[in-house]
Amino acid sequence: MVTNRDDVGIAIRSAFLRKETKQKFSLVALILTCFIFLYLDSLETKPLNLLRSFIKDVIYRGSTLVSLPGKGLNYSLQEVRSHFGLLKENTQLKEENYKLKTSLYKQSFLELENRELKKLLDQESLASSDLKNAKVIIDKNSPFLKSVIINKGSREKIKKGMAVLSGNNFIGRIVEVNFFSSRVLLITDLNSKIPVVIEPKGYQAILSGKTSGDPVLDYLPKTHSIVMGSAVYTSGKDGIFSPGIPIGETKLSKEKILVSLYSDIHQLSFVNVVMGDFNLGNVKR
Repeated sequence: MVTNRDDVGIAIRSAFLRKETKQKFSLVALILTCFIFLYLDSLETKPLNLLRSFIKDVIYRGSTLVSLPGKGLNYSLQEVRSHFGLLKENTQLKEENYKLKTSLYKQSFLELENRELKKLLDQESLASSDLKNAKVIIDKNSPFLKSVIINKGSREKIKKGMAVLSGNNFIGRIVEVNFFSSRVLLITDLNSKIPVVIEPKGYQAILSGKTSGDPVLDYLPKTHSIVMGSAVYTSGKDGIFSPGIPIGETKLSKEKILVSLYSDIHQLSFVNVVMGDFNLGNVKR
């Protein structure tokens, strides 16, 4: 429907007719005031310019002050969001750092384990005997019992009495066999008694374990002349171990002669079980 000027005029007159006297006066006064302000704004006099400038400054300053709470609230919200964002990011970085460290530690451990296994495989391939490598899974160390548990048992044809080496050095014998595991009595155990031979003169003796420290040589000839650093090997007199397996070297201590072992039995990770006759051949210790 199209609205013409007459309709608009009629609507305005109707609005004035429906208004009361006070309302009509207020509307007229408002319109006159608007015209006055428009007229004053068009005038270019110094007092009016100063007044306009003052009013504008008041309005601008007032609007700035009025907007401060909103801006402050917005800034506070942004800071809170930023704080929680940084907290979340910090937590994620900590998790990633922990995963990275765990990965590096695991990688270092696997590299170490790989080197140990490679060393065992190299020794196994060089030695002319039947060696079975095994991993130490439990270390039973007490003042009277010194033994380790390995992860090979009867399933791998392990038997009681078999010699156990660290590298090519004698460290103990199998004393207990299970299907998946075995117990190795170390040469330092109080119950360990191993027949040995001492070079260079070939003295026969028994190497006995002690409650602490290095094992001791018993039943030596009274007229022996053993010196510091003499090599000690298994003699094979018991008919169990092959002769010539290196054990350690002599160390003089007051009235006793001790044997300093070639292998550190406190740092065993992998061992070799002698499945047959052990012959060093050209293998170096």
